[in-house]
Amino acid sequence: MQTDAIVIEQPERLSLTRLDLDPPADEDVVVDVEWSGISTGTERLLWTGRMPPFPGMGYPLVPGYESVGRIVVAGPASGRHEGDRVFVPGAKCYGPVRGLFGGAAARVVVPGSRVLPVAESLEERAVLLALAATARHALVPVEGAPLPELVVGHGVLGRLIARLTVAMGGPAPVVWERNPERASGALGYSVVDPADDDRRDYGVMCDVSGDGAILDSLIGRLAPGGEIVLAGFYEGSLAFDFVPAFLREVRMRVAAQWRPGDLEAVSALIDAGRLSLDGLITHRETVDRADQAYRAAFGDPSCLKMILDWRARA
Repeated sequence: MQTDAIVIEQPERLSLTRLDLDPPADEDVVVDVEWSGISTGTERLLWTGRMPPFPGMGYPLVPGYESVGRIVVAGPASGRHEGDRVFVPGAKCYGPVRGLFGGAAARVVVPGSRVLPVAESLEERAVLLALAATARHALVPVEGAPLPELVVGHGVLGRLIARLTVAMGGPAPVVWERNPERASGALGYSVVDPADDDRRDYGVMCDVSGDGAILDSLIGRLAPGGEIVLAGFYEGSLAFDFVPAFLREVRMRVAAQWRPGDLEAVSALIDAGRLSLDGLITHRETVDRADQAYRAAFGDPSCLKMILDWRARA
């Protein structure tokens, strides 16, 4: 069995390549992918060659961890059913070609336990489930943790964190965004330029900017004992001035990859109508234009979320 897949051969060079797939085992499913998303965090670093040392990193590789498709083969021990539409958080099924994260392909082989059935009505928006789960993981390290009062950055992840804060019963957060092209689209919260915000007593901030030089400005806006949650992906070392942090007794927390419980929790909120994924996908391309799609996803400030349409390749 073979598939067409996006292969990043080296920084800023990709191809649509025919690859052999590993044979499915009894616990696996074979999924024909309909749509996959392009991540502007980790995939941007892979594309530019600035990804810090990371398990599984290297070229050539198949990127992508935001895929949606239909099960065409369900192994007898997979626990899944043929015909189901599922979310696929990546795959590792290409033999010697690295799958980091392996979802950008027309067909994938993956354990049935790793896929999540999704509502038919979600269609292409289901690619956003990984980001929604990432947002939830940043918000809920433990039950009862305080929700953020400030979100830094109004990209897709920042919007999901703000929407989830409201959906989980928290007060509407303030979202900082300097780019006027990204200031619109708020649902139940406010978006301001940080230059227009004079507040200096935020209890919890969630930074999704990915800007490693931002910590000193955030510390200066914290209340004593306040917390900064680092929910972006930072390519270099982070540093901050110790004295202001010392005087405020600042706490910092790093939010890592989502867990299965996060995916289930956001799916429940979506099913209940409390979390909307509307208005987040702004750009779409067919896979034959993958190179243009990647360049637009990382270089066009109006592009919140780019997805690739694989349906013609099924």
